[in-house]
Amino acid sequence: MSFKTKFGVAAALALSVSATAVCAEEMKIAFIDPLSGPFASTGSNGLHQFEFAADKLVNEKGGILGGTTFKVDGFDNKASPQESLIQLQVAIDQGYKVIVQGNSSGVAHALTDAIEKHNKRNPDSRVLFLNYAAVDPALTNDDCNFWHFRFDANADIKMDVLTDVIKDNQDIKKVYIIGQDYSFGKAVSAAANSMLKEKRPDIEVVGDELHPIGKVKDFTPYARKIVSSGADAVITGNWGADMLGLGKALVANGFSGPVYTYYAAGSGITAAFGEAGKGVIRLVAEGQLNPPPNDQVVEYYKAYKAKYPDGNIDQPRIYNTIGFLSAAIEKAGTADDVVSIGKAMEGMEWDSIFGTKLMMRAEDHQVIQNMHVLVHTNEGVTFDYDNSGFGTVTESTIDMAGMDSPTTCKMDRP
Repeated sequence: MSFKTKFGVAAALALSVSATAVCAEEMKIAFIDPLSGPFASTGSNGLHQFEFAADKLVNEKGGILGGTTFKVDGFDNKASPQESLIQLQVAIDQGYKVIVQGNSSGVAHALTDAIEKHNKRNPDSRVLFLNYAAVDPALTNDDCNFWHFRFDANADIKMDVLTDVIKDNQDIKKVYIIGQDYSFGKAVSAAANSMLKEKRPDIEVVGDELHPIGKVKDFTPYARKIVSSGADAVITGNWGADMLGLGKALVANGFSGPVYTYYAAGSGITAAFGEAGKGVIRLVAEGQLNPPPNDQVVEYYKAYKAKYPDGNIDQPRIYNTIGFLSAAIEKAGTADDVVSIGKAMEGMEWDSIFGTKLMMRAEDHQVIQNMHVLVHTNEGVTFDYDNSGFGTVTESTIDMAGMDSPTTCKMDRP
């Protein structure tokens, strides 16, 4: 008697569908970042970039491991560590295996601590934390853990790159440091002071202050203080609405020296600076758009703009995070066992279309990659931001920045 005769066609079909479903799993990725409030545009743009990368790198190619697809969903944390912990628990309860977050190192600290504790208590529902932009060095130093992987250069690595550029500019004699009053802003200040003293001891730091994060409505008083200090350059780690507000106030109050930043492109910032920011605003970043390093970047950018006409690909690290994760899953041979996926990531190398190789340093889970110093301009811009005609052009590149940077990480592995 045949299988179909004994059990029936319907039963055989059900078993066949069930077997297919086992192969075609879905990797659920929770994006926990601000989708409302003053940093909503930053978070929403990041979510779109994650969704797009998941589709282009995985889903539209038929998935990985025989059909496993990626599903990215947004969880609004309102830029609050407390709200982030609530959203984390919601995501875990709904079966999400991967958490991605980047806006605010304060949030990242809360998440990495909670995830480490959860994974110890609940080995059957462990999750990975892929940090794509929270760059407080402590996250891959004293506060490191196995479950946390960072896909952006930390604040010290970025400052090392920026101060190498500042060191070579002999017109800079006085520097003003300003940032947001939380762990990341403090890390930027500490790194800037230390590295300037080492590389250019003749430079005078004429101001070093922190302001409340996300609460300053008018940065004019800060800008006037900076101008009156006689500073030749400004260093800031501000991001989102705070970067936009500070930058506009500086330009409006006549500051024309270089402003060295971490996050000063896209999300309306480029359009707001416009002509006034040309040759003034500089930032340190991974990836390269102008000039495009290859045809793949051109195709990817055009496809993204076709889907999101008002959006920007201003964070190549998001593409890198999705690509690296998919490669690690392939290497591990599983999309379900996050321990195996995490171990596959350690020491792994992966080539990004954005002109660089990524290496995940095993000892602290800090990604090592090429870093660029970019300048705000409308000259030589193939791809602009905010549909403004302005974008960023690469001025200098440091290959595999931070490769030999020290770490104090002492990691317990499962």
